[in-house]
Amino acid sequence: MKNDKALVVFSGGQDSTTCLFWAKERFAEVEAVTFNYNQRHKLEIECAQQIAKELGIRHHILDMSLLNQLAPNALTRDEIEVKDGEEGELPSTFVPGRNLLFLSFAGVLASQINAKHIITGVCETDFSGYPDCRDIFIKSLNVTLNLSMDHQFVIHTPLMWLNKAETWKLADELNALDYVREKTLTCYNGIPADGCGECPACHLRKNGLEEYLKEKEEL
Repeated sequence: MKNDKALVVFSGGQDSTTCLFWAKERFAEVEAVTFNYNQRHKLEIECAQQIAKELGIRHHILDMSLLNQLAPNALTRDEIEVKDGEEGELPSTFVPGRNLLFLSFAGVLASQINAKHIITGVCETDFSGYPDCRDIFIKSLNVTLNLSMDHQFVIHTPLMWLNKAETWKLADELNALDYVREKTLTCYNGIPADGCGECPACHLRKNGLEEYLKEKEEL
């Protein structure tokens, strides 16, 4: 893979930034793509731009504003409260079709820039119940993309079976733990780094970091 080119689906958050470092270590050339769907916090896009600039990554931003129109949810509407799903319901932050559309457009872009490999930070271990983060969905879409464009893409999901503590461990192994902690934006309330500490995304991130640092101290 050292001679291949890769495209990272990149939000500027903890997971996708860890994936960016993962890709940089494995591929000769890496580019990133961020999707603007009029998300709740535009700082997310600015954060992605800054990280890509600092890491010397060519960065594409694609307009996906139609997704905002089709799928009102807590990430696209200020009036919708961010909350976990109850009684089997999906969280209010679930954006229907997001990963289907993002990865499909990433495939089109990858074909244009001659990138065989597509990397995404989806995870089935800490996936909040999102159906489009499951391994079976990614494998299915990989086949569909290849058939639709008569291309041999490979979709990589380096975080698929990792919990948040293990994701922090991976960042540390890539010598990027402090960078990921200080430069990324995961918080649903749009606060960079350690975030607000109150929203579900911050709880997941903080608990994972504390678990990893505790394990590291015990070694």
